[in-house]
Amino acid sequence: MIEKCLHGICFSPLSVDDPKIFGFSEFLAGLALMILAWTIADVRYRFRVEVAPLPLKIITFSVVIFVGLSTILTDLWRASAWLVLSQTFITSALWQAFLAITFFITFLIWIWFAFIRPPVFGKLNSKRYLSIIYRYIIGGVPTNLAVIADELTSSASNIIKYAPLIHRFQESDNEGKQKKINITEIEIHAHNLLDLIADKRFCKVIIDSSPITALAFFEEISDQNKYSVNISVFARNIVNEAISNKESFIYHEDKWYDSGLIGDSKPITQAVFSNFDMVESIGTMFDAPFLKWDADQWEAYSRVVLITIESLLNKRFINHNYTIYHAIDNLEKSVIDLSKLNGVINLWENDTYQRLRVAINFIENFLKLLEQKRANEKIKLRSIDKENFYIDRTIYDHLANMLFEIISNASFIKNSSEYWTIYHNTIWSTFFNFYRFNSYVGKAFKFKLRRLIYNEILRMNEFPNFQGAALLGFCLYLFGFKINKNSEDYRDIVALHTVVLNWTKKNFAALYNFNPKVAEQCLIENMTYDHEKRRITRAFTGNPLKREITYYHFDVDPPHENFKKFD
Repeated sequence: MIEKCLHGICFSPLSVDDPKIFGFSEFLAGLALMILAWTIADVRYRFRVEVAPLPLKIITFSVVIFVGLSTILTDLWRASAWLVLSQTFITSALWQAFLAITFFITFLIWIWFAFIRPPVFGKLNSKRYLSIIYRYIIGGVPTNLAVIADELTSSASNIIKYAPLIHRFQESDNEGKQKKINITEIEIHAHNLLDLIADKRFCKVIIDSSPITALAFFEEISDQNKYSVNISVFARNIVNEAISNKESFIYHEDKWYDSGLIGDSKPITQAVFSNFDMVESIGTMFDAPFLKWDADQWEAYSRVVLITIESLLNKRFINHNYTIYHAIDNLEKSVIDLSKLNGVINLWENDTYQRLRVAINFIENFLKLLEQKRANEKIKLRSIDKENFYIDRTIYDHLANMLFEIISNASFIKNSSEYWTIYHNTIWSTFFNFYRFNSYVGKAFKFKLRRLIYNEILRMNEFPNFQGAALLGFCLYLFGFKINKNSEDYRDIVALHTVVLNWTKKNFAALYNFNPKVAEQCLIENMTYDHEKRRITRAFTGNPLKREITYYHFDVDPPHENFKKFD
């Protein structure tokens, strides 16, 4: 080996016979494998690499350029026997090993984040995490969104941890403009990410393919007691999609004999709905798309509402809760179209009737929970002049008002062969027959319902109207023309029945003279009114095989002039 020295620094030519550990050919083989791995990697692993806390793509690209050029120059240097420093400890073998290790470590880092330790949302990658998910959601490919939803599960804890409470975005300056108080960059990204995943398409994919994602987010919200983060839109869309999709967790986590252990433990349903404080703080979970759900979907809705109600009833104070009152109102409106039962022959195949049964079952189950958990509670039986003040209503008032509104809607069914099934079997007997709800809570509820009906009928003295007339007809049809004090079941309604008969006897003839159409609203099924004889007659068919008809009569007083002031 010939050395050449200059000012004490010696150089010697690189030997062509030195061992070749890692050259350009080996680099190309390794690069081909890396490219192949990247090409065949699915969305999941690409996503993980893209959101890694290190800019892996730039690092990999830089390393590939560096190692590739270095191996080319190394092979050229050795082939040309060019000079290298003689005094350095870096030999040709060490240099090649360094290039190989650099290339290999880059590949290992890539494998680490893609397969071994997937990255999660954090301080180092929050901006990148948000932008990558934004790109996938904008793309809207369902298969890709399913993967992203599953990957979000592991980041749920950090996202909720860094997400700021909503009130921190609602501070205002002197000019009335909103300003962010002490909001860090990662908090803004977490806040925006919760907004981003509220996309309806993404929520639909979560319910279809990755319900565990919803479980993770709501469990973290509950565990961290961060109920006021920017989750309201996400929560609303998740619940609506879960109820709309009859293959969702809400339907599979129903009963033990349908779904086994999952149906008994209800992991996702419990995580989402069993914490009343969380549901109340979020405030949007029981928003419902009116007139879009069928009976099965409303039944699922009522079931999850009851889970939240059970959590509420374990608290000391249970009144003035927005979400429960809102859910009661939604279930009440779910049967606002009861008039569609006019002319229906087969009730059991009719969705409107099935929705009615769902609403009645909800009230029944709610009352059972109240009897179990609030048996010793003192319930104020409100005076007549305060019944209609919304702000003064307790949860008992709202529940009684729900049944009252259902009865009011049902009382306008005037053309049906199934009056008794609807009025008595489905609605009235659920609460008033067979010694049902005879506890203090049940009796208070029934008192409130009777008072609402009583007030509406008495309002006819001041303003004759179709609603009051329909309710009067409902009561006449159910109770009949004669008071029966001997029946045990009858004790709950004897006072209301007495008022109904007294009002009808005193005012019906005058009402008929004042407005015959309003008076006819009181006549249900086979009821007729003889104006000359001042008599209401009801034709009752007993045994249909014998075709026997029994007539019941109810005489009314001569008309008075009290209604004329409204002419």
